[in-house]
Amino acid sequence: MTARALGTMACASALLLALAATGAPTPAAAPAEARGWRMVEVAGGIHRPWAMAWLTDGRLLVTGKRGTLHVLRDGAFEPIAIEGLPPVFSDGQGALMDLAPHPRDRERPRLYLTLSTGSADANRTLLVRGRLDGDRLVAVQTLLAVAPPKSGGEHFGSRLLWLPDDTLLMSVGDGGNPPRRIGDRLAREQAQNLATHLGSILRLSADGAPAPDNPFRDRDGARAEIWSYGHRNVQGLARDPASGRIWATEHGPRGGDELNRVERGGNYGWPLQTQGRDYRTGEPIGQPHVAGTIDPVVVWSPSPATSGLVVYTGDRFPAWRGSVFSGGLASADVRRIALDGDANVLAQERLPIGSRVRDVRQGPDGFLYVLTDERNGRLLRIEPVPE
Repeated sequence: MTARALGTMACASALLLALAATGAPTPAAAPAEARGWRMVEVAGGIHRPWAMAWLTDGRLLVTGKRGTLHVLRDGAFEPIAIEGLPPVFSDGQGALMDLAPHPRDRERPRLYLTLSTGSADANRTLLVRGRLDGDRLVAVQTLLAVAPPKSGGEHFGSRLLWLPDDTLLMSVGDGGNPPRRIGDRLAREQAQNLATHLGSILRLSADGAPAPDNPFRDRDGARAEIWSYGHRNVQGLARDPASGRIWATEHGPRGGDELNRVERGGNYGWPLQTQGRDYRTGEPIGQPHVAGTIDPVVVWSPSPATSGLVVYTGDRFPAWRGSVFSGGLASADVRRIALDGDANVLAQERLPIGSRVRDVRQGPDGFLYVLTDERNGRLLRIEPVPE
């Protein structure tokens, strides 16, 4: 064994001892493969699909990275024209991202979307809203523009999640990796700066205003929209309807992807607390645990590059009920995280998909659905099969 390999093993051992001492979770490698399922292709043909959502009438909508919107009809995707959508900056990680129909709308529903807009030198994430009128999305208006603007094509977020009180959660990335800077500090340091939206989860009313009971609404210099902060780039948001717990997955750098339980006013530590390493130097960025911040429930290393997230509540897979399912871009799989009643992790397993997974959701029929991040992106259905 080489001296370099021995040194790497020694560093890894030291890290595990440090994690044990702090109580922070030990990084999890790829788990064993789940059994008793198969995937069936439902439809394809969307260039780099990003997110999916069902309307109350059962129709499935899907966004495409370059700014397209589609509806599934008779086993094929058809385009939906969008009137008034701001230009989508789709370089790098930029895209027309998540979509969330208002859960109480039955006819001509309001549709909320996030997108990146601007140029390579100055861009930001937007929340917009339009109304579906047949096969058109009309009257699109911007409800919130993330501040401040940033440069480059990294870390826009952005997922949406409706809560039972008709408020909307929206995740925003930290702005990018070093040497990217915003103002007088590294972009990633904005996640600890309550004066910006960057590196946070926002909680908004249906018109995009700050929810009235947000934790920092009355703090001088803080953005009233912020619900939690210290996030790097949240790519999955889900709520467990049984417990009311809110879950988020986010990308860590070079290891350190996280599953977090999101709480009002919580600081999730980035970049002070992380088990990831700097892309350029390979050195640790922060500490495994920092007082006053909230530890992740799961840390993955190597990084699966987390994407969509859902808590399964259906009856097609009774043994999976209550589990959290997280998509993986780099790992090309879906991770199942089994939890007990106190949200402790019982076990993990993986569903290999073989393609980059951008989103995973539960359909109205109780099956799980997966979107693949490909030039000819596919919609897959996860079905049970006898073992």
